[in-house]
Amino acid sequence: MNERRSGIWDMWRSRASLRTGRSFDLGKMDLSQLWMAYLTYPTILAYFGLIVASAFLALRHHPSLMQILPPVIAVIAVYPVAWYLIHRFILHGQWLYRSPLTAGLWKRIHFDHHQDPHLLDVLFGSPLNTIPTIVIITMPIGYLIGGGPGAFAALATGFATTCVYEFFHCIQHLAYKPRWGWVARMKQLHVLHHFHDEDGNYGITNYLPDRLFGSYYKDARARVRSAHVFNLGYNIAQAARFPWVMRLTGAPPRDRPDGAKPSA
Repeated sequence: MNERRSGIWDMWRSRASLRTGRSFDLGKMDLSQLWMAYLTYPTILAYFGLIVASAFLALRHHPSLMQILPPVIAVIAVYPVAWYLIHRFILHGQWLYRSPLTAGLWKRIHFDHHQDPHLLDVLFGSPLNTIPTIVIITMPIGYLIGGGPGAFAALATGFATTCVYEFFHCIQHLAYKPRWGWVARMKQLHVLHHFHDEDGNYGITNYLPDRLFGSYYKDARARVRSAHVFNLGYNIAQAARFPWVMRLTGAPPRDRPDGAKPSA
């Protein structure tokens, strides 16, 4: 028992040493350290709180099972498609960085993540962006199926699904080889998205939309390596025309990540 307590304490003390100059560095973490970082991360704690609050609002008037269960199933089914569409056409779109009004949003929600895929702070979306998006996607579905209780059941499911997605997203950037084959395969496909060709494999846990919409590829031999895999097309030439992301970054866009910075 004492050895177990010592191990947990060592993990807590190691949290600071896992940070680079800007963020937790997934490239330096193992699975147990990820669990500690994930379960204490403010964004994830906020989602946990919103799951509880949404579930309470869904159940407070004792709705029937048919008001609750179908919205939950519907959100689970719709989520992979919604994520695919957002990821492909908004996060990878080249229109947000062309305006000074939206350049900062694009930089935060995805450009920084591709510039250095191992930084935990930019792997998680900003709650100011993710929470309204989850509300917009889930609550209308739930309301149409089950009224008010259905809307809040759908919202709770959206936050819970987001937590699952974010954990597996961390796994895919972690210095860790998954033991389960299906998790290893998910990681392999996502690594291709980040390090080989960004114009494909947009899924996180589900690649069925990629297969349906023709953006799936199974290995590096299937495609030529993209020159824009780290900058999403926002290269030096584009930065000269649309400089707002570069100004916010404080440096020109990189063609590859800098690599891990030494611990502070």
